[in-house]
Amino acid sequence: MPKEFLVACVGKPSAGKSSFLNAVSDAAAKVGNYPFTTIKPNHGVAFVPIDCPCKRFNKQDLCAPKHGRCVDGTRFVPLQIMDVAGLVPGASRGEGLGNQFLDDLRTADLLIHVVDASGTTDAAGKVTLGYDPINDIDWLRDEIHSWIFNNLWKKWPNIMRRHVAAAQSTAETLSLQFSGYGANLACVQRALDRSGIKDNLDTWDEDTIKKVVDAFLDERFPTIIALNKIDLPDSDKNVDKIFRKYDASKIVLTSALAEVFLRKLHSQGFIHYHEGTEFFDLADETNKLKPLPETTQARLEKVQDLVLFRYGNTGVQAALKLAMDTLELIPTFPVRNINSFGDGSGSGPMASGVKEKAGVFRDCLLVKKGTTVGGLMADLLGESKKFCQYTETVGGIRLGEDEQITSANSILSFKLKDSNS
Repeated sequence: MPKEFLVACVGKPSAGKSSFLNAVSDAAAKVGNYPFTTIKPNHGVAFVPIDCPCKRFNKQDLCAPKHGRCVDGTRFVPLQIMDVAGLVPGASRGEGLGNQFLDDLRTADLLIHVVDASGTTDAAGKVTLGYDPINDIDWLRDEIHSWIFNNLWKKWPNIMRRHVAAAQSTAETLSLQFSGYGANLACVQRALDRSGIKDNLDTWDEDTIKKVVDAFLDERFPTIIALNKIDLPDSDKNVDKIFRKYDASKIVLTSALAEVFLRKLHSQGFIHYHEGTEFFDLADETNKLKPLPETTQARLEKVQDLVLFRYGNTGVQAALKLAMDTLELIPTFPVRNINSFGDGSGSGPMASGVKEKAGVFRDCLLVKKGTTVGGLMADLLGESKKFCQYTETVGGIRLGEDEQITSANSILSFKLKDSNS
């Protein structure tokens, strides 16, 4: 099957990582305003909002996802997510739970750095006032960089000797060292290209290696920033400073606790919350929602004033969408029938020669930009790929195996011949 992508929530203790996980997923991570509430990683499944093709083809009433859900043409697609133990300065030297935290990152495809924008927790996650969250953004990357660099630098003489003896390319030598971080040869080569370094590996000094590690970090662990706790005092001035210093296209404003609160009221039947928006419905004669207790009503109004009216939403769905866009993931819809968009009930998402199930666009897969039709075919069909006669997209257009999947051809039907013929 195609790769399942994993997003990791990272940051210092008490920044709101577990709250963020609870806000976007089915997890129930322990939350507390004290350092190291999270010891072992909490895993969950988040649901990323995308435009479902059912709306384009006016089939919203027939859309029946196997996983996630579709609400009037907005599809919520599953994405693996976890939060890990809080990182503190010196983690690369073993401070706090540093070594464990860093090891937990190895399987992640993207990092969401959850930052306490209010400045009410210090570098160690302890309650304070007036702390500058810019410090957190700077040293988190530095710690991850130091972790990778130190692992490489302490073995560098041996690495260099083996490189010369084996007459390998620079990418081949480094791929052996970086494989422990989930990097393959292609990833390492992209990092080298990004670094711009052309010198032979046996001439590299410490500064050159640091530059390579910096490029590797950008390639292997792309990171977006979730400025959390935006409803607290002092957040505004801190947010302004951060936006002036860092790439605004990689920053999202969030209030994870506000999202958790709204989702809880929705699940309890007090409101009908429209996720990713500022809107929710209250009890009246047209619905079966329950009236809100006075104290809950007052808290809800506060969330409206400090978050929903000011920012338009809680930001957590926007963070997931930015994560998917940063990873360059393309929602892809394998169907059995390219005209009805229905699915079969056989042993795979596009089995042939079987009665069609009710519902359309039942499968949705997230594939990396650059994935070919043939590559996806191999992932989905395995040994049965040899029975595939051709692949077609909307309009009966046939696609070659070397063609890349794009948003224009992401609805695919793999036509299989009878294995007995």
